[in-house]
Amino acid sequence: MLVVKSCNTKCLHYYLYYQDKEFGFMFVKIQTWFPFNIQVYINGRELMKSVFDKNNISYECYDNSFTDLSDVTKAQELADRFDSTKLCRHLDAFAKSINPFLDTVYHFFGQGYHWCVNQCEFATDVMFRERSFLEDIYPSLVGHAFYDFTCTDVFTFMGRKPDPRFLGEAVSDYKDRPIGCRVKFKLKSNSIKMYDKCSVLRIETTINNPCEFKVFGTVHHKDGTESRRWKPMGKSISNLYRYAEVAKACNQRFLDAMIDIVPVKSTLDEIGKVCTNKKVHGKTVTGFNVWSPETIRIMETICDGRYFINGFRNKDIRNIIFPDIKDARKLGSKTSRLLKKLRLHGLIKKVPRSRRYTVTSKGRRIMGALIELRKREYPPLAAKTA
Repeated sequence: MLVVKSCNTKCLHYYLYYQDKEFGFMFVKIQTWFPFNIQVYINGRELMKSVFDKNNISYECYDNSFTDLSDVTKAQELADRFDSTKLCRHLDAFAKSINPFLDTVYHFFGQGYHWCVNQCEFATDVMFRERSFLEDIYPSLVGHAFYDFTCTDVFTFMGRKPDPRFLGEAVSDYKDRPIGCRVKFKLKSNSIKMYDKCSVLRIETTINNPCEFKVFGTVHHKDGTESRRWKPMGKSISNLYRYAEVAKACNQRFLDAMIDIVPVKSTLDEIGKVCTNKKVHGKTVTGFNVWSPETIRIMETICDGRYFINGFRNKDIRNIIFPDIKDARKLGSKTSRLLKKLRLHGLIKKVPRSRRYTVTSKGRRIMGALIELRKREYPPLAAKTA
């Protein structure tokens, strides 16, 4: 006599590893109980190896990174042609080959698997000619990312504006591992991180919750009508193209914020010039005491991530820079003189036809190094600016 009862038991999973002709090394995980959930892991670089072989592009690899490509432009064009529709057909073929009950499921339920993206990692690799070149600049990149970027920068990287109604967490994390240093920025369950692999600098965006981003598509309304507009992105595999667009933009924003970073030794000469007086149109412009707390506060304020895209105005920063001055007229005048001094030293520039200012490449390079060195109490700089 069969009796149906409820009890706690262990559900097993099988892991099947493949060396596929097209996807390279991969694995498939299948649940042994109904509904027989399947999880497929595919590495994009393994896939690109077969694509490069078919198109006569030679390459060198380290682990899952390409350290050298004979034709980078053509390789990127081939990577951009990834077809999610073709991927669905391959996934259906995997499911049919490993699930012996799939025909029965079709018979009773009338459908098979609906493929979703559980986790998507999209990486942008910056290749250096030699490992030594990356080792020279990587400590400065890690220091700048960890010490200078704030929670507002995390919003910027993810293409969002800081909102007081935001209920999640923006977290910065640094981990020093035996294989190297990794810096990670997390906004709720989505993240962007930077680490090095051989001669490759990798910026990688991981999307676990796509609803934090938008996709343009059809929206069904309660009254039965439809409209086309931006809506929260779902986990459907048909949205893979949008995953790529969003993650690529996140990586690019992160790289843009790091583009002017150079090794600390190369920056000391520029810092020395900012510390000394200079002549501009016959008038003397005094230098900055870059080791004073007041100067560091100024630099941290104007380098804040919230001003990275649209810049800042006099009234945006004056109360932060000079908190002790209560007279509004005096406060505005003193801030204007400071902005002029920063402009003459080439640290900021005025946005045309507006009252906004943005940090120049030189300014982001120098002030980023100073903020990092100040926080880390770098002895050579302290001696140079004493």
